[in-house]
Amino acid sequence: MVPLQLVFAAFLAISLVASVVSRKTRTPYTILLVLIGIALTTSADPALQGVQQELQRLSVGGLFVGLVLPPLLFESMMSIRTEEFRAVSRPAIVLATVGVVVAAVVGGLIVWKFMGLPWYSAFIFGAIIAPTDVATVLEVFRRTVVPARLATLLETESVFNDATGIVLLTVFLASLEASGPILLGAVSTFIFVMGGGALIGLGVAWGARQVQREASDPLSQIVLTMAAVYGAYGLATAAGVSGLIAVAVTGLLYGNTVLFRIERRDTEEATRQFWGVLAFMANTVAFLFIGLSTNILSLISSGAAILIAYAVVIVARFASVYPILGVWHAIGPRLPWAWRNVAMIGGMRGALSIVLVSTLDPLLPGRDLIVNMTFGVVILSVLLQGPLLSAYASRVFGKQQTLAEATEEAPQQKPSETLA
Repeated sequence: MVPLQLVFAAFLAISLVASVVSRKTRTPYTILLVLIGIALTTSADPALQGVQQELQRLSVGGLFVGLVLPPLLFESMMSIRTEEFRAVSRPAIVLATVGVVVAAVVGGLIVWKFMGLPWYSAFIFGAIIAPTDVATVLEVFRRTVVPARLATLLETESVFNDATGIVLLTVFLASLEASGPILLGAVSTFIFVMGGGALIGLGVAWGARQVQREASDPLSQIVLTMAAVYGAYGLATAAGVSGLIAVAVTGLLYGNTVLFRIERRDTEEATRQFWGVLAFMANTVAFLFIGLSTNILSLISSGAAILIAYAVVIVARFASVYPILGVWHAIGPRLPWAWRNVAMIGGMRGALSIVLVSTLDPLLPGRDLIVNMTFGVVILSVLLQGPLLSAYASRVFGKQQTLAEATEEAPQQKPSETLA
């Protein structure tokens, strides 16, 4: 058994090396982490093997989602102003619901038609791979200059579509045993999961506001936010609703009704810096997890299927993004083509899909192929779409930031943007 202290030291060393190399070579931090993770899967070093084993253990029972994603969500959402959220919430939620369903169905149909999987296995793959990953999206926007409301649009979509994807996966798995229609049950489950998470987030944020009046010093405020974040997630999970949505709503309301109104600037600055560091470490864990969970030899053996699956995912994203945002452009606020292109390219997959695919029954027909396709799509998504999105956004909106610049500017407020 490798000592936990040695595992933690190895993790910090990997983070430091990747950060320095990223800054000096201007290579995206996430790509370095994924490649380092893949390389470490063949290492015989006990400490590095311990890092791999600990991260793989985190994926069991939802520990990864519950420990790693909440800091990323909270740190991002507490920097969003409510006027920015209101301006993009409707198209973002349509993308996160209707868009995910369209992507899952289109992807499932194509995979069923051309990959030889049973229809239910094909649609299970579609549900697993349809949601975009919040960690991947947030990392790109930390180092790329984009309009604040465009960033808010895709961040909000990536938060809410996690719940949609999980409900869809549950529905498709339930269809294997159901003898009657399950659509009505799926809709009610979705409303319960989304609405319940939002209500718990509202309640936790309200409670944090009451406590904040008596605890406005920096240390008390940091402890309060930690309790709010993991309390919101834990309460929501215990209630059977979306913990990620609960954390997102808590972060949005906390940033606008608690932190935004704190009179002591040192408290606000310390809180933002603390969550910036915590989000950076969580981001590191997320992308190391992707690399360390990858069996490169298995992926090579399924190379052709992975390339087809990746093309299917791109087509499915195209089929959901452009029609939905095109309709919204016609009936609502103007959405420039550049925004729609960023939404298309920004549909990256990540650790959540890997966590979901790890829950599949080993006896599911085609499970090994589904696992390999999921891992392959996630790897290609990070390696190809991340740099492409950075390059496109930099060309259209401004220069790309280094990791150091992004870290320094993280606590600052996002500039206000119009939808025009």
